[in-house]
Amino acid sequence: MKLKPGINIILSVILAIFIAALVWWNLSGPAIDLTISLPGRDNRGGDETGPEELINVGAFFERYSDKEIEFTDTWPRFRGSDFDNIKKSGVQLIDKFDSEDPGIKWTVELGEGHAGPAVYRGYVYLLDYNEELKADMLRCFSLADGAELWRRWYPVNIKRNHGMSRTIPAVTEDYILTIGPRSHVMCMDRLTGDLLWGKDIEKEYETQIPFWYTGQCPFIDGGKAIIATGGKALIIAIDCQTGEILWETPNPNAIKMSHASIIPWIFKGTKMYVYSGVGGISGIAAEGPEAGKVLWQSLKWGCSVVAPSPLCFPDGKIFLTAGYGAGSMVFQVTERNNAFEIQQLYEYKPNEGLASEQQTPVVHEGMVFGILPKDAGPLRNQFVCVDPANFREYIWTSGKTNRFGLGPYMIADGKFFILNDDGLLTIARPNREEFILMDQIKVFDAHDAWAPLAIADGFLILRDANQMICMDIRKR
Repeated sequence: MKLKPGINIILSVILAIFIAALVWWNLSGPAIDLTISLPGRDNRGGDETGPEELINVGAFFERYSDKEIEFTDTWPRFRGSDFDNIKKSGVQLIDKFDSEDPGIKWTVELGEGHAGPAVYRGYVYLLDYNEELKADMLRCFSLADGAELWRRWYPVNIKRNHGMSRTIPAVTEDYILTIGPRSHVMCMDRLTGDLLWGKDIEKEYETQIPFWYTGQCPFIDGGKAIIATGGKALIIAIDCQTGEILWETPNPNAIKMSHASIIPWIFKGTKMYVYSGVGGISGIAAEGPEAGKVLWQSLKWGCSVVAPSPLCFPDGKIFLTAGYGAGSMVFQVTERNNAFEIQQLYEYKPNEGLASEQQTPVVHEGMVFGILPKDAGPLRNQFVCVDPANFREYIWTSGKTNRFGLGPYMIADGKFFILNDDGLLTIARPNREEFILMDQIKVFDAHDAWAPLAIADGFLILRDANQMICMDIRKR
């Protein structure tokens, strides 16, 4: 069938326009108006007051129940008792999920955030943010049923920036220590919740709060609260009972507070605190007459956003990694004549070896396991294993069908438990030769499930941006 001349003309014009558009699309660079995703450009609404705001830390308290708790196990702080994210209790855990009954014991609604819980003898402690009251709030729950037992809070106005609270409390037999989004530190009696003292680190030390708020998890060492302030002092030690400042580490190089947490390390018989700040990495004497003194420091680690904590090895090697294209860096600390030195061994991009954007890798039986960041090229988001003799060479990867996001992972009962961003929970077997997937289950429809996991008495606690879930994963 022949087309009329007019229709031919119309079709020719449409074809010409299509061809011209196609040529323009290929030659004009369609991404020219896009901006690179940089820290601090994803704030969301609201007003925020500065450090001049007067904060009465820990001012309010409310108790709901005095029920007795019968559990004895603990997950007392960030990365557990030994700072390695490995649970060493003898509780046997499941190898496979029951699809009919995944073992969810209770669920609690939370304010938007990524703060993980600590568990101590049947009590679950979580630092939350209540948007209605505009308050940082330490909440204490029962591990058995999720019932809230008490809460202590103080008003502080912050705006939503991918959530608010991000830190894990540090808990001992006597004390609970928290640090809020704007670095307000609160120390309480563990059982009663009575306030012992509070400090406004932002104001007192002129601290520059990191992008997306404070991510550093505090810890207690021998009755001392250890905090990286990154302002007028680099690190401080506070008496947990009295609130007295015991020592302050000078900060002449103006290293700023990062999202990373301080890691204690004993090297060559010397106990020190290792801190990966914004602008450098430092080793600080932890005890004795030199407590608080800088033993060694390198300013070559200059990333603008640092979330994973340092991995420190017995031979003096230190592995550092960060997101936003920073990749990783390996240092060597040496000791000679009672003095310490640090030198950079090598660095590489995130697609050239083990790197991580948010979670700290796990060291197990001489191997290092982690999830690669999204800018790791074809291996992005895969779970990988490396030998610390060479972080740039993978022993194995989980493969393109097993990719994970920014979510947390831990070892318990000799098995990896890995939580994806969207609530998919994986059990995998730590292995030197290959990735061994044991089972997976979608626990819940999660959004940004990034908070570190906690486990005690066989109960796994996980959360996404708005809810916390407790699962009974004991072997039945």
